[in-house]
Amino acid sequence: MKRKISIIGSTGSIGTQALEVIEKLGDELEVYGLAAGSNTELLNKQIKKFNPKKVYAFKNTENVDFNRVLTGEDGLKELASDRENDIVLMAVSGRHGLKPTLAAINNGIDIALANKETLVMAGEIVMQEAKKHNVKILPVDSEHSAIHQCIKNIADVSKLIITASGGPFLNKSSYDMAHSDIKQVLNHPRWKMGKKITVDSATLMNKGLEVIEAHHLFGIDYDDIEVVIHPQSVVHSAVEYKDGSVIAQLGLPSMHIPIQYAITYPERLVGIKSKSFSFSDIARLDFSKPDFGKFPCLRLALKAGRTGGSAPVVMNAANEEAVYAFLGGVIGYNDIYPAVEKIYNKFDIQELNSIDEIFELDNEVRLKTKELLTGAVKV
Repeated sequence: MKRKISIIGSTGSIGTQALEVIEKLGDELEVYGLAAGSNTELLNKQIKKFNPKKVYAFKNTENVDFNRVLTGEDGLKELASDRENDIVLMAVSGRHGLKPTLAAINNGIDIALANKETLVMAGEIVMQEAKKHNVKILPVDSEHSAIHQCIKNIADVSKLIITASGGPFLNKSSYDMAHSDIKQVLNHPRWKMGKKITVDSATLMNKGLEVIEAHHLFGIDYDDIEVVIHPQSVVHSAVEYKDGSVIAQLGLPSMHIPIQYAITYPERLVGIKSKSFSFSDIARLDFSKPDFGKFPCLRLALKAGRTGGSAPVVMNAANEEAVYAFLGGVIGYNDIYPAVEKIYNKFDIQELNSIDEIFELDNEVRLKTKELLTGAVKV
């Protein structure tokens, strides 16, 4: 019997690559539901090709070629919580992934998670609910997928080693970074991703978010998670065991592989990017420590994670709005970090005990960040 999957964020980078994987593995997987934002032209093509049973669109629903299009927050939760799903791929970016993820978990549906903000905002709540409902949270990020593949017994793990390509500015000067335009920031040397995550990769904020995500996914203390710069993006991450052994997962840069691993777990199948790996073709692998002076967003994200409570929520919301402002041409690249830091320091740390409290704070932070950035050229 085919495994049924719904994709939240089907027209984005992860969603479209997931559908390529599913098309290749047609005998194994069936698309049950598709959820998209505003790209109804692509959504209609996906509907025609995969014939889903349920479809969601955030807006422009009148343009969707489907008999009943779900919409609104309730519509997205309806799709995610439908127990016909065997697994839901959460490929939407930002805070929009949190509530549908919890809806799926509360109905006993496994999650393939590509939305790191879900765990940054509400990691403790999400993981507690997953444990309560016996739900698997299968990471799609290449780094967390690598760690998942390397762990046999979490009790034997002494350290997680998360690699980072260094993004487009690894070998650029601070002057070059300050005078970069959007095209340069989005020119990632290794990965093809959505715009928001690509900007986060340029600032290395993305790596800080991944550390917070790893902390919650694997229950490892922040002191035992290390970030290492690895420009070739061949070693996707590694695990050090208490006996000193280090096991790493390697592969050419391709999101098809971790996507396939998550949605077919625990099976391994010949897929769209399956081929023999050649060490001699790679020739060399380089590693170095991150430069926190050059990439202060990484330092701030690690600080927020260690602080806990409301700190990651504030940091994440401020960063999202600053990145959107940069992509909208409101601020420059070098204005992103000062804006996030300024907003982060405005809010006192507090305990957040519910999703409603998290979203209330998230909304407040976004409002303050927009007020700061509206009409700004420099922060």
